Amino acid sequence: MILDVFSVIPILAQATQPATSGPTAIPPGIWPFVAQLGAALALGIAAIGSALGIGVAGKAAAGAWLKEGKAGQTLRFTHIILLGLPISQTLYAMIVMNEIGDLIVKRPDIAMQSAGLLLMVGLATGIAEMFSAWMQGHIGAAGIRSVSDSDGKGFAFVLIAMGIVETVGIFAMVFLLSLIPSAS
Repeated sequence: MILDVFSVIPILAQATQPATSGPTAIPPGIWPFVAQLGAALALGIAAIGSALGIGVAGKAAAGAWLKEGKAGQTLRFTHIILLGLPISQTLYAMIVMNEIGDLIVKRPDIAMQSAGLLLMVGLATGIAEMFSAWMQGHIGAAGIRSVSDSDGKGFAFVLIAMGIVETVGIFAMVFLLSLIPSAS
């Protein structure tokens, strides 16, 4: 079934109607969904990036542990640290998601007026955190191989490199949070 452009007009007309009873009324139409979608996309897309980053680094860690085990070496715990770091971007996205959710619950009138902004903040947060986590996983994977091959040397430098890409995720969270209207 092909969606006719004209069948959308009544839906959009209803969605643009104001809230029916005061500033805390849930507005009708698609705008609450649009704002909620922004919150969900922030977390969902960031979690995909964390999973990709952890997967890439985890694969490298498994290979390093195999090599170290075959050589009779002690398996390095530092690999767990390097493979686990990409999870933090999901936390940053959750903070943005919660702020959007608080606005939707506490001030649905503002959320309705800002639904497009909230959607784009959520989408931008998710994408920024996804790439930050994914690239952090790639750095972690390279670092795991490097630390394993150099008998533990260079771990601090790998952490610094991972911290730099982590900073991108933190900046994205902070700057995008500043775009969300206040619920007070």
